[in-house]
Amino acid sequence: MATTETALKEALASIEGATGVALVDYTSGMALGTMGGSKTFDLNVAAAGNTDVIRAKMRTMEMLGLKAEIEDILITLTDQYHLIRLLSGRSGNGLFLYLVLDGKRANLAMARHQLKKIEQELEV
Repeated sequence: MATTETALKEALASIEGATGVALVDYTSGMALGTMGGSKTFDLNVAAAGNTDVIRAKMRTMEMLGLKAEIEDILITLTDQYHLIRLLSGRSGNGLFLYLVLDGKRANLAMARHQLKKIEQELEV
């Protein structure tokens, strides 16, 4: 089992094109841990903003009567990918991993695969 810090370090090191990663509580919008980012890209602001994305999608699914669970949400920008992966299981309830990828270097399929693996090893 990996700690938050270990999981975030692994995400940055093992996922090609990763430029930032955060573990976020979407009930409060607070980042429980962040790594990467830059002076012009504040992961704490992005983490808080992405809680609204998750809440909106959950409300929509509820209104539609969908019973499926969200695995991840992908946001594509002209030069970046933003991947939001909701944590499953007891200890992950209300949490998500947020990954920022360089759009020119990233392989989305591999990033999703690696993030899922990191999620499974994470102990919160």
